Amino acid sequence: MKRTFDIVFALIGIAATHWIIGIAWLAATIDTRMNGFFTQTRAGRDGRPFRIIKIRTMRRLPGRVMTVTASDDPRITKLGRFFRKTKIDELPQLFNVLVGHMSFVGPRPDVPEYAASLTGGDRIILSVRPGLTGPATLKYRNEEALLAEQQDPQRYNDEVIYPEKVKLNRAYVENYSFSKDLKYIWQTVFG
Repeated sequence: MKRTFDIVFALIGIAATHWIIGIAWLAATIDTRMNGFFTQTRAGRDGRPFRIIKIRTMRRLPGRVMTVTASDDPRITKLGRFFRKTKIDELPQLFNVLVGHMSFVGPRPDVPEYAASLTGGDRIILSVRPGLTGPATLKYRNEEALLAEQQDPQRYNDEVIYPEKVKLNRAYVENYSFSKDLKYIWQTVFG
């Protein structure tokens, strides 16, 4: 039922937003002077790598490479801030959902280094398709602003936010129900 829901609503979402994705891609291409689509390897179901697709929101800055992004990151363009705030940058992930790399609800897909750090029972997180939203995504809806308040955003992420996300994601997988998925989608859209 979950996969059928994903396919049907990904198709509906793509049909409804393809024009927004196209305009955002063009604007991001002009704004960043790079391909307006940003792709990155993430760990999917069973840890298999896949390429996540987003609208590019950042420019390259020499010497500035970080895994986490705070809201005051100088790499984020003005247009990129708008795309991030409105979640337009996430719309291309509907294609990831359609082809089966992702689901609407589940743990957010980590970069391979973070996924590889999961041990013991926490590895259950990798037994499901990663999602566009879920309990950890909702709790840390303002993660970038929270990270911007920290002296060392990377350390705060690694020592505070990431361990809490792992707990929330593990609980999601261990206590899965389709009705909870619908609730998470509702909270994401209207919350």
